[in-house]
Amino acid sequence: MNAMLFAAGLGTRLKPLTNNKPKALIEVNGMTMLKMALLKMENAGISKVVVNVHHFSDLVIEEINRFRSDRMEIVVSDESEQLLDTGGGLLKARPLFDNENPMLLYNVDIVTTANLKKFISFHQSHGELASLMVKQRHTTRHLLFNEHMELAGWENLNTGDKIITKETSRYNAFGFQGIHIVEPRIFDLILETGKFPIMELYLRLARNHTFRGYESQHDLWFDIGTPEKLETTKKAIEQMSEDDKKLLY
Repeated sequence: MNAMLFAAGLGTRLKPLTNNKPKALIEVNGMTMLKMALLKMENAGISKVVVNVHHFSDLVIEEINRFRSDRMEIVVSDESEQLLDTGGGLLKARPLFDNENPMLLYNVDIVTTANLKKFISFHQSHGELASLMVKQRHTTRHLLFNEHMELAGWENLNTGDKIITKETSRYNAFGFQGIHIVEPRIFDLILETGKFPIMELYLRLARNHTFRGYESQHDLWFDIGTPEKLETTKKAIEQMSEDDKKLLY
């Protein structure tokens, strides 16, 4: 399986920690988020991972070069000239993936004990266009699913905005975990160009294609979006058992 690690973000919300380094190189208990994510992918059996870079791209590439793996090829998608967001980043990286293999997509600022092998098996067993890892958790922006766990919409509780892609009698709300798997045939369905978020693409395609939700019920999950969340994550990891810590990567 291919993978793409989204590591090009500016890390604006993490300032001042990102004044002189990219978000991907922020350390969580002695290990950069980039290295933690690469180890997690390697241990899940990923054969090739594309890492996109933009902010302090030279530092990210140096960290990639320090990472040694006999099992996983790592290549760089350079977005130094223009930051393309997740959808545009995936589209730019298209020539770098192995043909016909699905792609695990992973945000570099996610730290989780979720089992990627189980998620990959789930996706392979269903054979849908995409699978999205989700969790019932507090968030102001929800993905909405029908009774078959098919993506059926999106809502923002703060603004009241809502997008419905499939009509159903009851919508189940979940938080997106920033981990998803897409089939390579999705490239033939992309009409967008330049910079665009991948969720907008998903919501457009979900009207005629199936995006399956995979519920991560008991796994720990952290989004390192702010210095406060980073400290919360560090404290939580310090309290974990050594066996549970190994599940982070």
